[in-house]
Amino acid sequence: MDIKKAQFVISAPTVSLCPKDNKPEFAFIGRSNVGKSSLINMLCNHKGLAKTSATPGKTLLINHFIINNEWYLVDLPGYGYAKRSKTVQDKLDKMIRSYILQREQLCNVFVLIDIRHEQQKIDREFVDWLGASGIPFSIVFTKADKLGPVKAKGNVKQWMDALLDTWETLPPYFITSSEKKTGKDEVLNYIDEILKEIKG
Repeated sequence: MDIKKAQFVISAPTVSLCPKDNKPEFAFIGRSNVGKSSLINMLCNHKGLAKTSATPGKTLLINHFIINNEWYLVDLPGYGYAKRSKTVQDKLDKMIRSYILQREQLCNVFVLIDIRHEQQKIDREFVDWLGASGIPFSIVFTKADKLGPVKAKGNVKQWMDALLDTWETLPPYFITSSEKKTGKDEVLNYIDEILKEIKG
């Protein structure tokens, strides 16, 4: 898939205010500072599409971008940002979960994980919740350029193997680098496959 056109559409504070046209949606989420905006901009060939910020945790709304006039890329707020108040974080968690559970046109959630770190409790809990809720998702490991290829693959294997304590079938995963555009084709081809299945 080649993204020729990507445009910001709306920032919605609740799922009820999201677009009503039923186009397929692919959501991106991860902990703050995981490189989500950079990844979205890299996938869309558009440097300023998603706002990257020196301050993590800036995304507080459900942001919709229309891609090739066919589907929506949805930028969700990061979870588990330590510097937010508990009230704000609880409100965001509720918004994120209601979007994921209620949005019928949601085709896949891409969960972003920083490839440099061991499995964190907050990421594991979120992934387990998606699985228990029957939500289709895949894992996108970010910042692969920060490690050598052998170390990157080793970290990913360790992370995925840790799921096997409760998971029978592992979710699909991708290794990416926004800097080097690693994994771009794989992620976009995966979206393309899902879109083709929908069209039948």
